[in-house]
Amino acid sequence: MKALSKGFCSYAVIAVANALIHWQIFYVLIVAAELSQAISNLVAFCVAASFSFYVNALYTFESKAAAFGYLLFLGFMGGVSYCIGRIADLWQLHGLVTVTSFWLLNLIGEFFFSRFVVFRGCES
Repeated sequence: MKALSKGFCSYAVIAVANALIHWQIFYVLIVAAELSQAISNLVAFCVAASFSFYVNALYTFESKAAAFGYLLFLGFMGGVSYCIGRIADLWQLHGLVTVTSFWLLNLIGEFFFSRFVVFRGCES
């Protein structure tokens, strides 16, 4: 349990950087490119997730990850990010609601997906 909580703390710090990247890209795509929240959230997620994946491989899990596991994660959480953005588009929610709700789901879901699927068997 101690290793799990230590890994989560490192993961949470990286998640804050992930959130800043995600939120900035999301708002640039919404405002400057005038894209939908669904597309903006998906693109922002993919960029931020790539950053997190690399940094978590180096610092949190200290291991190389399985490429298939990463692609599985990217597909699953990418789908979730698109769906949340689509719901926000349909309900005409503010972009802050979109990125905040996705970030909270992503923080928890990505940690467990990474720990038990992408980086399974790695000591953190």
